[in-house]
Amino acid sequence: MSDERWPTEIRLSGDKRTLTVAFDDGGRFELPAEYLRVSSPSAEVQGHSPSERKVIGGKEDVAIIKVEPVGNYAVKLTFDDLHDTGLYGWSYLYDLGREYRKRWRTYLEELSERGLSREPLRRSAAKPAAKPEGSCGSGCGCH
Repeated sequence: MSDERWPTEIRLSGDKRTLTVAFDDGGRFELPAEYLRVSSPSAEVQGHSPSERKVIGGKEDVAIIKVEPVGNYAVKLTFDDLHDTGLYGWSYLYDLGREYRKRWRTYLEELSERGLSREPLRRSAAKPAAKPEGSCGSGCGCH
């Protein structure tokens, strides 16, 4: 008998930030988009060996914009940061759901160890233009 898990439901929430996956054995998981993005099975994230695996920060606000079936074995997720190279097989999705707490804790520890944050890099507020010499800077033209 195969250990393969088969999904009975795959549903993206209205805000596109949670993917609910239910399986034929009764397992049901609500997987945050951020968790799925930073756990992408793509070579971009996982590398070609465990030593090449990347810890991805700045994805707290990421959303899933597309869920596409791939044959009868996986789904391809496209995120709003345009990452779309990971194929999430049924067993991998099941493992992500079953091991969510442990994997998430490890991810947060790895972020901290590397001085990374979940928060997206925000463009710093536009710096005010330097005041021209001889001007009060208000734009009144007094100098």
